[in-house]
Amino acid sequence: MTVYDRWHKSHPKPGDPKCSEHGRTPTIDHGKGERWQVRWRDDRGEQRKRNFTKRSAADTFDAKTKSDLSSGQYVDAARGKVKFREFAEQWRTSQVHRESTVTLVDRALRIHVYPVLGEQTIASVRPGHVQTLIRRCSEELAPSTVHVLYGYVSSIFLAAVRDRVIGHSPCVGIRLPAPETKKVTPLDVQTVMALANAVPARYRAIVLTAVGTGLRPSEIFGLEIGKIDLQRRILKVEQQLITSAAKGNEVYLGPPKTPKSHRTIPLSGSVTTILATHLEEFPATAVEIIDRINPRQPVLREAELMFTTSRGTPIKRGTWSDIWRLAADTVGIPQGTGLHVCRHTYASALIRYGESVKTIQHLLGHSSAVTTLNIYAHLWPDADDRARAAVDSVFADVPSMCPEPEAGR
Repeated sequence: MTVYDRWHKSHPKPGDPKCSEHGRTPTIDHGKGERWQVRWRDDRGEQRKRNFTKRSAADTFDAKTKSDLSSGQYVDAARGKVKFREFAEQWRTSQVHRESTVTLVDRALRIHVYPVLGEQTIASVRPGHVQTLIRRCSEELAPSTVHVLYGYVSSIFLAAVRDRVIGHSPCVGIRLPAPETKKVTPLDVQTVMALANAVPARYRAIVLTAVGTGLRPSEIFGLEIGKIDLQRRILKVEQQLITSAAKGNEVYLGPPKTPKSHRTIPLSGSVTTILATHLEEFPATAVEIIDRINPRQPVLREAELMFTTSRGTPIKRGTWSDIWRLAADTVGIPQGTGLHVCRHTYASALIRYGESVKTIQHLLGHSSAVTTLNIYAHLWPDADDRARAAVDSVFADVPSMCPEPEAGR
């Protein structure tokens, strides 16, 4: 790697004429374009070159490029000319995401990010462009959704830095909307029973099971008979039913949401009776379904699902949405309240009867106790009284600082 003079020959032949301006043997490019040229091989061994008007600028670039190649920080400016959309699609399709996440990422990029950044070269994106994206998204999306979307964008630029497509990420100093302080509101017993009575009879046990076990909707719909032991009164969560929007609304059995979602739930006597009664009225039938619990070895098998439609098919997300919406409207619960609220009701019952955070985390299948506290901390009863009692215990043996009243007063 070195600096070359494009206008003059490095090894002139004897007798070659010299230019009057520089006193050196000219090349056919003499006086054309920029005089100084830096040539080098990049980190992939490919030949590169760049021209400069001044020798000092060429020397500076030459030294920096040598240093970057030596330290592993070399970035080829040509790679940064790829459009953001193109690089983002390469990133998206290479990620190891759950099926539901694949759909979410695709929609977020396609609907919200690409219209703003998609046609820019990835190297041209500046923090101001990213901030503009966040502002526009904040005008129509909830703060929590904006945070998730920004996480995707930040990950894309981080991957570009890691692949040496750009030198640094523009996701620096970006101001995000303040997160929502949304508190969950569990259902009361009367509302739970009203909802259970408002859905068709074969789905009544779904509502009551959700309240009595805290299962996620997908875990309920993917529940097999073999995972329930009515004698020992336990239920094992080892799979969920997934409706894949990316695969034409195909339904299949997949692994639970997270590793911590694998769990064994104790069944109360009332829930055990509810499940047993449901099986008497609506006996389970074998359903042929793709099992992708081990994604590397998908198999087509028969599964005895606890809950199915009247046609004996798995309950798709869209099918349940229609059923639930009618029941919710009948009972009069707020718009946007889904079956997941029954999970909150289960958690609130555990909290009310003194279960620990770690126990509730396990039973709900949360990835960490922090998640449990973030969602349900406000439901723990008498928190203020316990705080007062804790501080009083600290000062229990401290002499009073208030003066004793004088005699006669």
